[in-house]
Amino acid sequence: MRDGRRSIKGVGVWMSLGLGVVLCWPTVAGAQFGDLAKRLGGGTQSSLPDATIASGLKDALQVGTDKTVDLTGRPGGYLDNPAIKIGLPGNVKALYGVLRAAGMGPKMDAFEASMNHAAESAAPAAKQIFLNAIVSMSFEDARKLLAGGDTSITEFFKAKTTGELKTAFRPAVEKAMVSNDVTAQYDELMANAPSLPFMKSQSLNINDYVVSKALDGLFHVLGQQEKEIRTNPMARTTPLLKQVFGKS
Repeated sequence: MRDGRRSIKGVGVWMSLGLGVVLCWPTVAGAQFGDLAKRLGGGTQSSLPDATIASGLKDALQVGTDKTVDLTGRPGGYLDNPAIKIGLPGNVKALYGVLRAAGMGPKMDAFEASMNHAAESAAPAAKQIFLNAIVSMSFEDARKLLAGGDTSITEFFKAKTTGELKTAFRPAVEKAMVSNDVTAQYDELMANAPSLPFMKSQSLNINDYVVSKALDGLFHVLGQQEKEIRTNPMARTTPLLKQVFGKS
């Protein structure tokens, strides 16, 4: 009989525990769902008007571009930043050992520095092009970009503006390259390079090379600035940035 009472008592305890779990589950599930909704953009950000979101992204681009140009357009902006430094092109790098052994080391160093200085001089020319690109962004794009990854705005504008940037950026780069004797130094290096069969397949337009690398550097730094705005409240320096990128 005692065993029977124990069994009935045990069943009662388990039923009580089970009921407690069932009663608590909606609260736990609700909390988890709410947290998930925020992570998916279901918090304050998703309730913002389209125009506010678009203006916030424009603010982010403005602030990010200003800092990007400031960081890359200063002396050493490219040369002293390992992440964006423009290195020797492949056809020169292939002859690095030969040219340095021939006493051309200082000339190669000067050539590399001149490419980076040209990019630094040309960087400010990209500013207005970046800002003009906001016009091509729809409200639907804005919502997707807001909920996207840390560099989704940068990636969007890179895809949208690279062609235009290359065309608009080229005159500034070419002018800077003339001022820094980039082409002359490159031609001198190639004139002193040995005539090797594999070099024939490695011809290079040095202008195209520097334009492409300079833009890669700009987008890299812009991406860093975007990530900073998204993840660091101190980087949200305008009311719109705080409203649009702030967490609820």
